[in-house]
Amino acid sequence: MAKINAVAAPNLIIAPDTYSQSREEQLNNELRLYFNRLNTYLNTLQDTSGGAGLSLPHIAAEYSADQFADGDDTPTLVLWDSAPSLQGFILNADGTATALEDGVYKIDYSLQFANTENVALDAQVWLQVNSENVAGSSSIFTLPARKSSGVYSYIVGYSSIVFEILAGQKVGLWWAAEKAYESGVQDGLYMYNQAAITSPYNAPSNPSAIGSITFVSRS
Repeated sequence: MAKINAVAAPNLIIAPDTYSQSREEQLNNELRLYFNRLNTYLNTLQDTSGGAGLSLPHIAAEYSADQFADGDDTPTLVLWDSAPSLQGFILNADGTATALEDGVYKIDYSLQFANTENVALDAQVWLQVNSENVAGSSSIFTLPARKSSGVYSYIVGYSSIVFEILAGQKVGLWWAAEKAYESGVQDGLYMYNQAAITSPYNAPSNPSAIGSITFVSRS
């Protein structure tokens, strides 16, 4: 469905000092055209697929590399390096997103965790708005021990949170690992990215983080 065209009020002609039939006919024609466009606009919104004509604030982002915690039990900001779909938000270089409109929003995220350790480990994820924790936004994900040396265990950490934000405020998703993986130093948890593969089957890339924020309603 195409985007609904905006309806602008007509610039009505100035009334003459004396009655003019042609002027009245022109005025009526301008009003008729305006109300026809307005009716079309409203009827489209009332259609079962009318929402397809609306354009609402949102952001869909991902990260195309591995992500590592800053240390054991250390809060670390989830990173995003691209936003394939973006409107009403600014994706900042530090991994936060700035809202341009007040409202109630919903964030959905999918984080691909990997565990290289031979014991089960926990990862915790939560949301912040303007560096303040959002109450009730935390989730804990337990990764089982690795399958074998060099063959890691994986889970997707997914959650959905509804929250309120004001224009100009920044949204950030944070995580912490019970034991953080450090290459050549210690086994543990990290967020795993996999490029597209063609063998043993064709599959698209698996970003370490996928997330979206969508508009729910006005505050």
